[in-house]
Amino acid sequence: MARPRQHSPEELHASVMAACDIWLKDHPIHALSLRSIARDVGCAPSTLLKLYGSFNNLLQYVNLETLDSLKGHIDTFQTGTPDERLSALARAYWNFAHSYPHRWQLLFDYPLAEEGELDTRQGRMIEALFLRVEATLKEVQPHIADLEASRLARTLWGSVHGLVQLGLNQRLGYGQGQALEVTELLDQLLHTILAGLRAGGGKH
Repeated sequence: MARPRQHSPEELHASVMAACDIWLKDHPIHALSLRSIARDVGCAPSTLLKLYGSFNNLLQYVNLETLDSLKGHIDTFQTGTPDERLSALARAYWNFAHSYPHRWQLLFDYPLAEEGELDTRQGRMIEALFLRVEATLKEVQPHIADLEASRLARTLWGSVHGLVQLGLNQRLGYGQGQALEVTELLDQLLHTILAGLRAGGGKH
């Protein structure tokens, strides 16, 4: 009887990531287990533990793929005025979260890596998003100090993230009897902050 084909670590990793992607399209992360992934890819749970070290590390690789996919999703919005680019970036952030809610839940409800290569790679991807926002804010107000731009970028994106999260949970409420739309609130947020940035001159 022929022995089953042995997959290389790279092939097995690709199969695991594909299996997780299929699962997260329709199911929440809390229902996923190492055993169910092993069953889907046709190996023993111990094989996955040998490859990743822990179920947590496996999920961190899923988060890396989510961050990379998010980067690809927002990389297409690099033209137009600074205001237009920030608006497109915020809307892309919302559209991604709305399209992939279970991946989004894993990325933000599950602790990220805290050390090692995974932590470094995740940190670089997240920092790249903030740096893009910082650079665009400096286009709006060239006199803003680097530290202030860094703080404002994180304040702005924290506000964007909050609106996105409330939108996903359908907790934005109503205005004049109509459900409030995430995209309209994002536009209002950006308009208010950018108007204040221009009026303030970046000086404190």
